[in-house]
Amino acid sequence: MYLLFALLLAACSSANAPTDSAEAGLKTITDELGRQVKVSHSPQRIISLSPGTTEALFALGLGERIVGVTSYCNYPEEASRKERVGDTLNPSIERIVALKPDLVIISTASQLQDLAERLNKLGIPTYISNPRTLSEILSSMERIGDLCGVKDRAEQVVAELRRRIDEVRKKVNGLSRLRVFYILQTEPLFTVGKGAYATDLIWLAGGESISKDELNPWPQFSRETAIARKPEVIILSGDARGVVTAGHFNQRQFQSTPAVKQGRVYRINADLVERPGPRIVDGLEEIARLLHPEAFK
Repeated sequence: MYLLFALLLAACSSANAPTDSAEAGLKTITDELGRQVKVSHSPQRIISLSPGTTEALFALGLGERIVGVTSYCNYPEEASRKERVGDTLNPSIERIVALKPDLVIISTASQLQDLAERLNKLGIPTYISNPRTLSEILSSMERIGDLCGVKDRAEQVVAELRRRIDEVRKKVNGLSRLRVFYILQTEPLFTVGKGAYATDLIWLAGGESISKDELNPWPQFSRETAIARKPEVIILSGDARGVVTAGHFNQRQFQSTPAVKQGRVYRINADLVERPGPRIVDGLEEIARLLHPEAFK
């Protein structure tokens, strides 16, 4: 394995050695961690190492340029037909190199910066996306669009997403802000805190997460604390079929909460809420409808 990596390093270093003609076709950009990256003016062979980025690239009309994705990239349907380079945490360097990308996009939601440094040593331009809020997700999409030479398309897509967000804000403006308990996992019990997309979405949708002040974005939470904070709505994070991520939600354990008493326990597709991509606006709209159905009649 060490010999293979050394050979790959030597080959890529030779193939990507800077020359005047090569440099003329490159631009220097700053990624979302402040790193300087030299990349083609219009990358044609892109590898996406996060589901949210994959969805963003397709939304920007760049699906044809994607040559590799992770095993978790399952939307849109075309993404499932792309070459797999491993999962988000352990992508295969050998597969990435074999696909000869001129751009790899990494999300800090699932990868560490050292992976980008390893790829850079192989001469593969690597951009790190690092959005932490809904607003930053949209800004990241615009930056990726500019990076890939589709700035106008990105601005149009993001403008429509912002229009939909503003529409939600208008609909819930002035309505009572409901206390929400968002459950990531039931056994043990995990929720969302500061820095989690769901916390941001709940606020924008006219609610307030009962765990919004937790410093950890995904803290373990006690059932007793959750009950004491009297959530008026409980939202269960699950897959596209509505299956809770882990464990079975036992309503009897929360029967004293206003949420259970009023029958306000809902399920939501986690991919719409926890992926930093364009469908997060779908997640915002769905949460807003769950919290304030009267505003969407």
